[in-house]
Amino acid sequence: MDIQSNRGLTIIGAAIFLGLIAFGFIIGNSAITFKEYERTVTVKGLAEEEHMADIVIWPIQYTEASNQLADIYENLENSGDKVEQFLTERGISEDEISISTPLVTDKSAQRWGGQNDAQFRYVADQTVTVYSENVELVREVMSQLADLGKQGITLSGDEYQVRPEYIFDSLNEIKPRMIEAATKEARAVAEKFAEDSNSELGKIKTANQGLFSISPRDNNNPHIKKVRVVSTIVYYLSD
Repeated sequence: MDIQSNRGLTIIGAAIFLGLIAFGFIIGNSAITFKEYERTVTVKGLAEEEHMADIVIWPIQYTEASNQLADIYENLENSGDKVEQFLTERGISEDEISISTPLVTDKSAQRWGGQNDAQFRYVADQTVTVYSENVELVREVMSQLADLGKQGITLSGDEYQVRPEYIFDSLNEIKPRMIEAATKEARAVAEKFAEDSNSELGKIKTANQGLFSISPRDNNNPHIKKVRVVSTIVYYLSD
């Protein structure tokens, strides 16, 4: 009796197992068939705007040279005062001006390059930095920088060191508007595709908002920023 019961249970278990396999096969085929007949279109929408930078960082570097260390520091202080006066007289506030620690080089202490033949033992660089939200004013003052040279101040630094940096810090204020514009453009492209393919545009399947990029409009106008975003949207299509 026990043997027959066990055999019956085995048969029932096998039947259930085969039934589950068959059910899974049917469900799997249904999913595959659904995907085969699912029609979608992927479109991209671009939004671009130009904005003036709202922060400028402007480094002004100058150099002093002497054989007396005390003279170096005195000359740097005098030059720093002249630079600060030059800036404040043209409307830049003292709160927007900072002065770095001097970088002094003792050429006689260097062991390479024949520095013992240098005319001056000490050479020092110092930087005055302007950090301002009044971009237009600072740019106007930049055009008058030659006036410092007329006062005997030796401006230094390579192009990279003294290049002004312009920052656009108001992205959050324009984000919603630009995302909306990119989405509208993407939908217009999708509607055109649906029309040309004799289809009906359905709901959104997936949407991906790309990262915002901020770059200078061109090399001659680094203070004007081009803000750009691309949205990628997948729509369902139906006949």
